[in-house]
Amino acid sequence: MPVNYAQLSDPNAHYTMRDLSAETMGVTADRGERSVEITDVQTTIVDGNYPWTLVRVYTDAGVAGTGESYWGVGEPEIIDRLTPFLVGENPLDIDRLYEHLVQKMSGEGSISGKVVSAISGIETALHDVAGKLLDVPAYQLLGGKYRDEVRVYCDCHAGDESEPASNAREAERVVSELDYDALKFDLDVPSGHEKDRANRHMRGPEIEHKAEIVREVCETVGDRADVAFDCHWSYSASSAKRLLREVEDLDVWWIEDPIPPENHDVQREVTHSSTTPVAVGENVYRTHGNRQLIEEQATDILAPDLPKVGGMRETQKIAHMADLYYTPIAMHNVASPIGTMASAQVAATIPNALAVEFHSYQLGWWEALVEEDNLIEGGRLTVPERPGLGLTLDMDAVAEHMVDGEELFDEASEAA
Repeated sequence: MPVNYAQLSDPNAHYTMRDLSAETMGVTADRGERSVEITDVQTTIVDGNYPWTLVRVYTDAGVAGTGESYWGVGEPEIIDRLTPFLVGENPLDIDRLYEHLVQKMSGEGSISGKVVSAISGIETALHDVAGKLLDVPAYQLLGGKYRDEVRVYCDCHAGDESEPASNAREAERVVSELDYDALKFDLDVPSGHEKDRANRHMRGPEIEHKAEIVREVCETVGDRADVAFDCHWSYSASSAKRLLREVEDLDVWWIEDPIPPENHDVQREVTHSSTTPVAVGENVYRTHGNRQLIEEQATDILAPDLPKVGGMRETQKIAHMADLYYTPIAMHNVASPIGTMASAQVAATIPNALAVEFHSYQLGWWEALVEEDNLIEGGRLTVPERPGLGLTLDMDAVAEHMVDGEELFDEASEAA
């Protein structure tokens, strides 16, 4: 028999300071037609190029909202655990419910990690259902928009990613044939010169190998596209500094995560060591986690991942804080259309949005997961005027691509 995570005991239940439920807070006013209650929360994992965790919040109005948590294991069980804290609540109280979940899970790690990711998926689904209930797009719930469409950068993968010419050819194809003007390639690929994978140190030939990838790609499409390069937190501080200086004469959009993400003091020193722009943020959680990066200007570009960092409102709060220091936001994103559109909705509402990542250009059915067509055209994602996120899950496509052992969502009326 599987564990019923929703029925786990709540040892902190008697600590009312950790309970922001409507009952505890005295939120009892009759809201007329807006007196709606959450009836259930469900998850389904879709086997895309990442295992996407989709989240649905159901209401007694027969309206359901869809969100997405960051990919991987653990989120469904945590969301089951969170569901009793949401049932009976009004889904329009998004901020209070977000903080309610954070507080209820404070002893289980709600400052970072999988708990925040699980809450992110629920929070996004709440924006979707609230938009549908109020008949407004999600961006309107966040204060309105600066732009109708959001620039998308394509995360590219060549046939032989360790070969500079192969990356350059793929860059040319993506720009010429797929019509993107913003790209990203991986630099943490084998060079053939490595001596020890564990110590993070790069020797001169390794640095030259990375620089040659950057050089060939930038020289191939640099006058037609912005190009970033991802290191996936692989290198030591000294190696990162040497790499950044090696490519200073090239038109690099940014070098992403050149060192591990935990020590922001070291990140500040690495970023300040070179004029090559540095992007950081996908492994940092919530506004509190991003504060030092922003205030100490430890990154040139901030790259939060919405389904991981805390959801839509938290991402917007991070962006507003970054804007105080004139730091642009380039959203990391490896999500399905649901998480991607949530990122685009937020990007529409902030002045300092640079771009949103698209990581599924080689997955032929990414867009088929929803009923809407042509989500990304000309390297841009148009923010829809339909209520909520503006997307409708194609349940047949979800069923076709579910991870083995998963169950399909209920229809909205079945769960209400």
